Amino acid sequence: MESAMKCAEEVGGEACLSAKEAVNDADIIVTVTLSSTPILKKAWVKEGCHINAVGAFRADRAEVDADLMRNAVVYVDTKAAALKEAGDIIIADAEIYAEIGEIINGTKEAKYEPYTVFKSIGMAMEDAVAAKLVYETYIAKKSKI
Repeated sequence: MESAMKCAEEVGGEACLSAKEAVNDADIIVTVTLSSTPILKKAWVKEGCHINAVGAFRADRAEVDADLMRNAVVYVDTKAAALKEAGDIIIADAEIYAEIGEIINGTKEAKYEPYTVFKSIGMAMEDAVAAKLVYETYIAKKSKI
């Protein structure tokens, strides 16, 4: 808790004493844990909230409770990987609405209610594209390469 207080002080924020307090009235929630049991409960999340569930990337782990996963519009990087590796989806037997690429290219219409979850398993291509974007946007322009 001392580390959280120090960090909050440095960035001008507040440290929360619980996950429930941290997500209270949040529009966007990001979970990045190695938790094997859910740390985010449906009862704590307001309707219209978006969750990026980035951690718990094994089939036997889940950060988001099953009730929330089953009631959310679920997006993934790839269905094939999510169905093998995403414990949040597998354990909850949650339905995957779309791959994020289907929304970006217009194959599927984006849905927002009652909640949205982007369950990321992580793809090397996403990392490579993000690195290229950072390089082109910041590094190359700054050094005029």
